[in-house]
Amino acid sequence: TRNYCVTTQFAFQENEIKLLTAEIERLKNFGCLGVSPSLEGLRDENAKLKYRLNFLKKSLQEERSKSTKSMININSCLQEIFGAAIQAAYPDLENPPLVVTPSQQPKFGDYQCNSAMGISQILLKTREQKVIPREIAEKIAKNIPANECIEKVEIAGPGFINVHLRKDFVSKQLSSLLINGVQPPAIGKRKKVVVDFSSPNIAKEMHVGHLRSTIIGESMCRLFEFAGYDVLRLNHLGDWGTQFGMLIAHLQDKFPDYLTVSPPIGDLQAFYKESKRRFDTEEEFKKRAYQCVVLLQSKNPDFIKAWNLICDVSRREFQKIYNCLDITIIERGESFYHEMMKDIVKEFEDKGFVQVDDGRKVVFVPGFPVPLTIMKSDGGYTYDTSDLAALKHRLCEEKGDILIYVVDSGQSVHFQTVFAAGQMIGWYDPKVTRVAHAAFGVVLGEDKKKFKTRSGDTVRLIDLLEEGLKRAMDKLKDKERDKVVLTPEELKAAQTSVAFGCIKYADLSHNRLNDYVFSFDKMLDDRGNTAAYLLYAFTRIRAIARLANIDEQMLRKAAREEVLVLDHEKEWKLGKCILRFPEILQKILEDLLLHTLCDYLYELATTFTEFYDSCYCVEKDRQTGQIVKVNMWRLLLCEATATVMAKGFDILGIKPVQRM
Repeated sequence: TRNYCVTTQFAFQENEIKLLTAEIERLKNFGCLGVSPSLEGLRDENAKLKYRLNFLKKSLQEERSKSTKSMININSCLQEIFGAAIQAAYPDLENPPLVVTPSQQPKFGDYQCNSAMGISQILLKTREQKVIPREIAEKIAKNIPANECIEKVEIAGPGFINVHLRKDFVSKQLSSLLINGVQPPAIGKRKKVVVDFSSPNIAKEMHVGHLRSTIIGESMCRLFEFAGYDVLRLNHLGDWGTQFGMLIAHLQDKFPDYLTVSPPIGDLQAFYKESKRRFDTEEEFKKRAYQCVVLLQSKNPDFIKAWNLICDVSRREFQKIYNCLDITIIERGESFYHEMMKDIVKEFEDKGFVQVDDGRKVVFVPGFPVPLTIMKSDGGYTYDTSDLAALKHRLCEEKGDILIYVVDSGQSVHFQTVFAAGQMIGWYDPKVTRVAHAAFGVVLGEDKKKFKTRSGDTVRLIDLLEEGLKRAMDKLKDKERDKVVLTPEELKAAQTSVAFGCIKYADLSHNRLNDYVFSFDKMLDDRGNTAAYLLYAFTRIRAIARLANIDEQMLRKAAREEVLVLDHEKEWKLGKCILRFPEILQKILEDLLLHTLCDYLYELATTFTEFYDSCYCVEKDRQTGQIVKVNMWRLLLCEATATVMAKGFDILGIKPVQRM
């Protein structure tokens, strides 16, 4: 609601400024402004009023400045306009349906309001009034308030209201975008978002299963940060538990001087497998492993050092992958919450939610058949306990307004139960705090089965990334980009951009709720909805002005002076498509489905191609090839397209290059 329609808020602030000014004048007339020492209280009141007045003026000025620089969510603006029209037409109607969508065909205008049909049904059910939707649409249209964005409306069919936008309004918004950059609509109070993603296990290598959580979580963080939220990125590492007993026992045997000489553990995965084999086959080793767990949990310094050594080897391997994929994340593993777990158990016991089942302490949550086990019969804690501790810490200590867990769909019931337990015990109210499980499907091979190596092993993530780099270079060399087009440095930049961009985009362009088939051939194809196509389209758009000898300074000057003419139908279509960016982002902030952004970027690129094929940006002499005319407003449309694409890439974690 805070787009160009922030005028409502401004009106409230301006009204308060008028009232405060009048009150100061009243005090002046009363003769108490710095005149009589006996009227100290009134002077204090005046000082407070003046302070509040100055604060409001400054706040209003800053808000107006921020508002004028922000991109407008046109859909939200239209919803406010039609919401006001429906309220005026049907003041007694509670919560009337408000449906505004972009039109699918130009003949139906630019947007449509389709509320009339829903209102007709409500009137029939609640008041037994039979009113045809077309009459309702006409009544709504007559009550549309004065605004700066609608050129005209037309009633079509049974009661659709077709909305035609004003060209000067669209042109003005595009100019603002070019001058101020891609600025998100203001969000009001800055909320805190906690995103739990990636979360590999110590002593195990990251595999293809960690790819989705890492990529999706990073992109969600980037989106919320761009929208103005305070984002805390958390890596809930599996860094605590009984498996560390066998790892430490094996470390002691293999590297007995580990306390003084750092052990050269090159392959932690092999180290883990060796310790697991011994744990399963050697009874004496198994007993010692359990003793090691006890000593670790009692914080014995030697065992804490051994634990840290093992964790550090894993951290270094994880960081290689995070560096490749440009991931920023704070480690906060299960060990962080270990000391909180006993308090979690006590809190559930004190509130009467704990039952004892065969020595275990369990919590039954209404609506969920399987209870949470918060303490094992041997007194140990479980994943349920650590997840409850993490939930409480994020809500009560971090003060998160929005909590998002990017974890595979197989954990859905577990997280629903944990979240419901948090509500049951009173940690949060879902009407106030949003706690969401952003679930995702599995990665499949081209045989439509779980993605594995030929030998049947899980695919290591580092191997996948290296294969991506190799294939990207092969693709660039097939196109002979290494011979005359790119310098060695540009070729390397293009390789990493294409390789990692394609892997990320292939994941993000699919609905995260579904499984998806991993195919290097498809993701490196430079046709269709792929990163390869979009990256190439972006470099081509950026090259248009450069080849016309128009630099950034000239474009900035033109953005302030030129009027963007949108007379050609393809100019108009592209301009509207560019300005849909904020509403696309708003939708994703609500449903956390990032493929919508990928679909939009592909639509923007194809819409640009239509425009470029129909509208000359730079006109050349056919004989000499010399530039005879530069249509600057069209170059500005190119620049606006590239600016929005660049921000879209940034949110997806994709790095475009200037030359490809």
